[in-house]
Amino acid sequence: MNRLQRSASPYLLQHANNPVDWYPWGEEAIAKARREDKPIFLSIGYAACHWCHVMAHECFENEQIAAYLNSHFVPIKVDREEHPDVDTLYMNAVIAMSGQGGWPLSVFLTPELEPFYGGTYFPPVPRYGLPSFLQVLQAVHLSWEQDRESIQTLAKKVYEHLRQTHTWQPSPLPTDLEIALTAATSELERTYDWHHGGWGRAPKFPQPLAIEFLFTQATRGNKRALSLATHALHAMANGGIFDLIGGGFHRYSTDAEWCIPHFEKMLYDNAQLATVYLQGYLLTQDEVFRFITERTLDFILNELTHPSGGFYSSLDADSEGEEGKFYTWAIDELKTLLGETNVWEQFTQTFRLDDTVIHDGKIVLKAQLTWSELAQRQNLPLSDVLPMVTEMISPLFQQRQRRIRPATDDKIIVAWNALAIRAFALAGRHLEDPRYLSAAQNAANFILNELYREQRLHRLWRQGALGPYARLEDYAALILALLELYQSDFDTAWFKWAINLAEEMIHLFQDTSGGFFDTPFDDTTLPLRSKEIQDSATPSGNALAIQALLTLSLLEQRDSWYSLAQNNLSWISTACQRYPLGFAAFLRSIDIVQGPVQQIAFLWHDFQKVKPYLRYLHRHYRPRTMLAGSAIPPAPDAPYLVRAHLPPSETPVTVFMCDRFVCLRPITSFEDFVELF
Repeated sequence: MNRLQRSASPYLLQHANNPVDWYPWGEEAIAKARREDKPIFLSIGYAACHWCHVMAHECFENEQIAAYLNSHFVPIKVDREEHPDVDTLYMNAVIAMSGQGGWPLSVFLTPELEPFYGGTYFPPVPRYGLPSFLQVLQAVHLSWEQDRESIQTLAKKVYEHLRQTHTWQPSPLPTDLEIALTAATSELERTYDWHHGGWGRAPKFPQPLAIEFLFTQATRGNKRALSLATHALHAMANGGIFDLIGGGFHRYSTDAEWCIPHFEKMLYDNAQLATVYLQGYLLTQDEVFRFITERTLDFILNELTHPSGGFYSSLDADSEGEEGKFYTWAIDELKTLLGETNVWEQFTQTFRLDDTVIHDGKIVLKAQLTWSELAQRQNLPLSDVLPMVTEMISPLFQQRQRRIRPATDDKIIVAWNALAIRAFALAGRHLEDPRYLSAAQNAANFILNELYREQRLHRLWRQGALGPYARLEDYAALILALLELYQSDFDTAWFKWAINLAEEMIHLFQDTSGGFFDTPFDDTTLPLRSKEIQDSATPSGNALAIQALLTLSLLEQRDSWYSLAQNNLSWISTACQRYPLGFAAFLRSIDIVQGPVQQIAFLWHDFQKVKPYLRYLHRHYRPRTMLAGSAIPPAPDAPYLVRAHLPPSETPVTVFMCDRFVCLRPITSFEDFVELF
C-alpha cells in the first residue's frame, strides 16, 4: 500500500493499492521532489470518472510502468473534487500547452510546481494516435536529464501565461446592465439547438445556469427566453440523460439528441437541474416539470443521502467493470419483464427501440416523443400519462434493484451540498412538501456540525475524516443555501450563520485588487492563487460570492457588501454578454442589481395567520424577491429588514414591501397584499 491509504477521498483510496508510490497533494511530496531534484508527475481525476478507471487499470496497476514512475518521478495523485484549485490551475496549463483538457489529467511539473508538459489519458501501448504512457515517461525523463534548460524555459513561459490569466483587469467604464442582460439572452438564442434542444454539439451537457438566467428574463416579460428554457427542459425530460426508472440525471449526453448518456450521476447536476425544473414548473404550471423535479429530488434522498443528513457526491458510471451496465437493457430482458401482450405493445408505442438508443448492444430508455406529445397522441391528459408510464416500467425498477449497483462516492462536499440544500429548501416552500424542507434542514445542520471545526469550514467529510479547508465556492455556496433555507423557515440561526460565514469569506479570500481568490490566504502550497471566474458544471466561486453578498446586503443593509459586489460586476459584463454559457451565474447577479427587487418583511403575533400570504407568494417564481420574517419583537440577530420596522402591536400580521429599503406603507390585510402583485 502507498501513502493514499490514510486519505478521506474515495478516489485516492481506489489507488491505495497501486504499485505506484503515490503521494497525496501536500508539502511532503513537494519537499521530496526538491530534495531529490526530480520532476513531479501529477495525476488528477475523480471517483466517478470512467477513463480515470481505465488508465488506472492499464497503467497504474502495471508493475513495469509503476517501477519506472517511482524511480524517476515523484508521483502525486489528486482528487479534483477535493482540491478544485489544483485542478483548475493545472487544467488551464494543459489546455494552454495542448489545446485540450479533461480527466484523467496528467501533468509534469518542476519541483517548483511549474508545469512543462501534460495531457489527459495515455494508453499502456501506442494507440488512438497517442504514445504509450511508458514512452511519455521515458521521453520526459530523458529531457529532464539532458535538456533541463529547455524544460525550465518552457515552464517559465507556461507559468507566466497562468499568472496573466489569473490577474483581473477591472474596467472603470460604467456598464449598462440592461444591455448586458438583453445581449446575453440574444446570444443564448443565437447558439441554441432548436432541433434537439440545449446548446452545443456532442457531447452535450445540461446547462442549468443558463436556463436559470433565462427564467429570470422570462419574469421580465421576455417570452423568447421562456421558450428557450422550457424547450431545453423538455428535451432532457423524456429519457436518455434522465433516468426514467430511478430518477435523476446522468452527467451528459454523448450524442446531440440526449439519447446515450455518460452514465455517472453527480450531486451538483441533480441539485441544479431540480432547481430549474422547479422554476420551470412555477412559471408554466407544466406537470412534466414538477414530475422531473420530484423524481430528481427523490433520487437524491434515496441514493445520495447520508443517514445523518449530508449528501454524497456521485454514483459511478461503471458497474461490474462496464460503463452503463446498471442502467441498460437487453431487448429479450425487456420482453420477459413486460411479457403481457398489452404491456409490451404499450411499451413499444411509448419508447424508442432503434439504433439511436443502443449502448454496447443494449437499450437506454428514452421516450419517442415529449410527454406532452405522447399525451396528445394517446388523447389523454398529461396528469394520467406520467403515472401510467411510471407504473408500466415499475417491473424494470424491481429488476434493477437486484443488479450490482455502481459504486457511491460517499464523500460529502460543502459546495455541492449547498447546491442541494438550496434545491430542497426551494422545493420545500414552493411545493409545500415538508420532506424536502426537512432534508434541507438536516443537510445544513450536518455541514455546520461536522465540517465547521475550530472556527474554520472544511471542504469535505467522509466517515468522520475531514478534508482540506474550504475553498471560496464552499463558503459562498453555503451562504446562499443558508439564506434560501432562512427564507423557507425563518429560522434566524441560518441567517446568523450566513453573516458569520460571509465575514470569514471576505477575510480569507478577498483580493483587494478585485474579486476573490479561490484559495484562502494561508494556503501557500500552489505557486499561484487561482481566481476562477468562468462557470464550469457548477457556478464559479466568484459569481457565487458576489450573489451571496448581494443577497445578504438586501436582507441586512450592508452597503459596503453591496458596493463590493456591484463594483465587481462592471468589468465582467462584457464577458457575460459574449459568453453567457460561461458566465451565467454572474448574469444572475446582474439581474438582481438591475432590479427592481422586492424585499418583503413579515412580522406577526400569530404565525398561522402568515401562511396564506406565504402560500400565495410561493405559487410563483420571483427571482428578485428577498424574504424575512419574525415574531414580534424581532430577535437582535434577525435581518435588518425585519428589525427596521415597528408594526402596530395589535395587528396579527404586518407586511412591509420595500425596494432597496425604500418601503411602502405597512400592509395589514391579505386582500391588500394580493393587490400589490
